[in-house]
Amino acid sequence: MAPSATRYLSLHLPHLALETGASAPDLARPRAAYAKIKSAHRLVAADAAARQLGLSPGLSLADARAIAPDLDVIEHDPAAQARRLETIADWARRFTPLAALDAPDGVMLDISGAAHLFGGEAALLRDIEQRLARQGVTGTGAVASTPEAAWALARTSRTRRAPEDEKALLRLVCALPVAALRLDAAIVAALERAGLKQIGDLYLRPRAPIAARFGEKVFATLDAMLGKTRSAISPRFEAPAYIVERRFAEGIAARAQIEESIAALSVELCRMLEAHGEGARRLCATLFRVDGVVRHIHAGASRPLRDAKAMARLFHERLEAAGKTRDEDVLDAGYGFDVIRLAATAVDALDPVQHMLAQKGKTQGDLVLSDAERAARMADLVDRLGARLGVRRVMRLEARDTHWPEHAVVAMPVADGKPGAAPVAAPADAPERPLLLFETPELVEAIASVPDGPPVRFKWRRLMHEVAAVEGPERIAPEWWKQEASALTRDYFRIEDKEGQRFWLFREGLYASETARPRWYVHGLFS
Repeated sequence: MAPSATRYLSLHLPHLALETGASAPDLARPRAAYAKIKSAHRLVAADAAARQLGLSPGLSLADARAIAPDLDVIEHDPAAQARRLETIADWARRFTPLAALDAPDGVMLDISGAAHLFGGEAALLRDIEQRLARQGVTGTGAVASTPEAAWALARTSRTRRAPEDEKALLRLVCALPVAALRLDAAIVAALERAGLKQIGDLYLRPRAPIAARFGEKVFATLDAMLGKTRSAISPRFEAPAYIVERRFAEGIAARAQIEESIAALSVELCRMLEAHGEGARRLCATLFRVDGVVRHIHAGASRPLRDAKAMARLFHERLEAAGKTRDEDVLDAGYGFDVIRLAATAVDALDPVQHMLAQKGKTQGDLVLSDAERAARMADLVDRLGARLGVRRVMRLEARDTHWPEHAVVAMPVADGKPGAAPVAAPADAPERPLLLFETPELVEAIASVPDGPPVRFKWRRLMHEVAAVEGPERIAPEWWKQEASALTRDYFRIEDKEGQRFWLFREGLYASETARPRWYVHGLFS
């Protein structure tokens, strides 16, 4: 089989509703799950022992107890089943990055070009089913060239691998029941009453009358199953741009071993990035535990990164921070991790950098670093802080092109900065302003000698301040293209009181032309 052939693996989990509960099942008794359906308690799942007794989904709970008095029943929890399915889909990514949910009881994997890594499709199927069984989950899988065929084989056939030959696939599909088309139960029952019990009965008959009676989906699904129309899956996570991994015969649990493995994978990842002239902006180390639990460790960089040592330091900081906060979700190795994967989930172009030799200063003998090296050191510091505190918590101040002082500077995560983007700088002749402003200007009571003049005294926070010196005004007009029509002109004054304290006050509204009673606010304090 050519490794490039498109192949899908459908994983069917028929007893997931029974295997989701926290309580341990009584293996000596038949087991079933029930839910309230149309004001009646009915079975929604039954294990093999219960099915042998004639219990099947749809049967009322009362009838089920009458048939099997010792039946072990649990209430179906759809939310818990959905969470369990997501966990299994995440675990299945150890075999391929492209794993999609196939609710309510399945997972669909795109194993194109990946099966040979596990000894072929048959070996891969056995491995997945055996690993699930060790986790207490019953699963059966099937492989085909289309998702629809794989789904049908996993649920309605004993054949686990569909041939790629079109004629052989057609013969296999025609022998399947019409339920393999994934139609509504009412449509399947109507088809069977009409004598159309197998897909071959549909394939050999004219399409128009059947489609008019039972709907277009019947043949749309059939064409997709046979590969006549293209269909795709929606992976739970987008496939990383670059990915490297290591597998271990026995699980590793020591933190030193985990960091050593991530460091080695960083070297391999950087080689791939260098070959394509790119650097990583987002990294994710995925640790697959032997018992099926998956741990994700995310790290971000403030600039495209292609330094293996720097990558290893980021994950060292993340593990160090997790250890200090006792984050058991990350550090709990359980029985050990047998697969560790490192992926670059977001990348940017990164041109080669010419590193300058450090030069000696003529007078003091200090090392003189180039601008690029200084920027690299600052970026390394930001990345380490981000790994410790969280990428979104490392902020930078960015100037904005606006008149209003409270919007002139905003705090932005450093990781959101665009490489090479220069912030908007304030004019060189701009008047002096406080370094820190109040989040909201605070109202003051001011007395001025004339209505449009500076204050001679003002009362703020219950204290009266006598004005000793004034500079201003600095007039800021409303931004008519952004602000509401109710915005008023501001006249800012730099004021010093007789105690030596300096304030930044403004009068809101021009006297007589905008308002009859201008109001005064203190917006900040000078140091």
